This record gives sequence, structure tokens and C-alpha cells, in this order.
Amino acid sequence: MRAESGELDLSEKGIGKDGTPISLNRRLFIQFLAFGNCRDTEEVTKRLKESDIEGALYLDINDPYGIGIVTMSENPEFFIGYLRSFLNQPPFTNLTLKPEYTMFGRTYSFGYENDLEEALIKEPRRRILDKEWPWAIWYPLQRIKGFETLPEEEQRAILGEHGRIGFKYGRAGYARDIRLACFGLDKNDNDFVIGLLGKELYPLSSVVQAMRKTKQTSKYLSRLGPFFIGKAIWQSEV
Repeated sequence: MRAESGELDLSEKGIGKDGTPISLNRRLFIQFLAFGNCRDTEEVTKRLKESDIEGALYLDINDPYGIGIVTMSENPEFFIGYLRSFLNQPPFTNLTLKPEYTMFGRTYSFGYENDLEEALIKEPRRRILDKEWPWAIWYPLQRIKGFETLPEEEQRAILGEHGRIGFKYGRAGYARDIRLACFGLDKNDNDFVIGLLGKELYPLSSVVQAMRKTKQTSKYLSRLGPFFIGKAIWQSEV
């Protein structure tokens, strides 16, 4: 789509409450990093509390010395500026990065949202920082390339299966999700990063199990995971 100026319009699109098209050229970038060899989580927590970082610190359920850190910013310069400098200081320099868990993506619109700032910026941030929902599963996924050649109507029907499952678990108060696009932002060519957040762990596993039966997962995914499973011990203020 081209804007009136003749430039390519890359803004996120939605539909206003009155039915008119709306757009917003903002989105939230979110990164997940995992580390091993963390023998002192109190020191890590202390440094994060003293920082200007928005995000959360998780204990890795599958590694007694493992942690995960999720951070977010509207400005990608944050990740190669402030965050990079922050992580190049103790105690983080004593930790071991687990690059297989590194995930980076951006929020995006589906085209029907009537409040783009809420959908793209406020809601994802609020979900990650909600202290009553500390459990999390973060993972990347990659679709087979043939999915993009399917008719748009068929794509919507396939994606609708996942949407209905997510809505059902969300409405019941069991799980919330974070959906990020990572086209061209992921070293393994993954398409999306997914964060499942909950008050308890089991419902998050149940969501993944339910989605195994969908057409998208069973036929159109070429790779899923690795999965990081953890519980937040620190979250910045909303």
C-alpha cells in the first residue's frame, strides 16, 4: 500500500470503532535471552531493579542454574545500546549465554484492531509485567513456506483454529499470549515468537497440547521450539 506522499506505508493497520481505517507507525520490540551458570539470582535481580529496563526475569525450570530475561522497547537501538552495555557488566559477564533460546520479534496488527496503541504497545507490556501471571513458556515457530501461497481465505480459516483456542483459554482466565513477528529478525529464519503467560504452569502446557490438533500445527509448521519454561521472580513496574 502506498501513502499519499508516494512512499511505502509500513504502518500497522486497524479498523476504527466507526468502521474507518486507522493506522499507527509504532510497535514494541521484545527480546528473550537465556543464561546458564547463574549461581546468584539475588544479585541479578538487584541489578535489574536498579536499571531502566522494562521486562521480567525468569527461573528456568529445566536448569537449576538457568535464568531467562525478557526485555522490550519501541526503539531497537535500546537492544544494541543500553541493554548491550548493561549485559556487558557483572554479574551478567559471569553467566553463560544460551544462544539456542535467543528470540527477538515485534508486535504486529491483524488488521481489525480498533485501538492500535492498546494492541501493539500497552497490552503486551501489561501482560509481561503482570505479577499475578508469573509462569511463562516462550518459543519460536516456523511455518513451511508453502503456507504463504495458500489463498487468503484458507489462511484465515487455518489461523482461526489457534485464535479460538487462545480466546477460550484467555476467557477462562487460564492463559494469555504474546505474539511477535520475527521475519528477517531471527537467525534460524523463524516466523514468529510466542509467549504463553499464566497464573499456573499446567494450563500453558494444555494450550500447547490443544494446538497440536490444529491444521496449522499438524500440517504447516516445519519447526517449533526450543521451549523455555520458567517463572518470573522479578518484573519491572507497569
